[in-house]
Amino acid sequence: MSTEQNKAIKRREYEAVNQKNLDDLEEVIASDVSSHPARPGGAPGLEGVKQLFSSLHAAFPDFHIDVEDMVAEGDKVVARVRGSGTHQGEFMGIAPTGNRVEFSAIDIARIAEGKIVEHWSNSDQLGLMRQLGVAEQPSG
Repeated sequence: MSTEQNKAIKRREYEAVNQKNLDDLEEVIASDVSSHPARPGGAPGLEGVKQLFSSLHAAFPDFHIDVEDMVAEGDKVVARVRGSGTHQGEFMGIAPTGNRVEFSAIDIARIAEGKIVEHWSNSDQLGLMRQLGVAEQPSG
């Protein structure tokens, strides 16, 4: 597949998440996708991905991912994204705050035969926790 086709696959993943059509993820993510890091306590593969986004939608009903930059080479796609939403449901044991949050992330996907087969993600968890009021801002 071309790098443009691979980028389109990654964009379709974000579209499915933004539209809350998690079953559509089956079109672009392999059932045995390997996620790094693996989510503690989450199911493996595609079911774990669906669980993750389902929990984000429950905690942040207006959760949305905006792609800020996307680069592809060979079988890999790298996206710099911004997630946002309003905290209206429990998230990681944190009661709803009503706070509007925004956090950045870097996603890397490896694509084979038209589907994401491996995924790496690194997001600004500390910034998110600060916006939810459970981590302090540094002083000084």
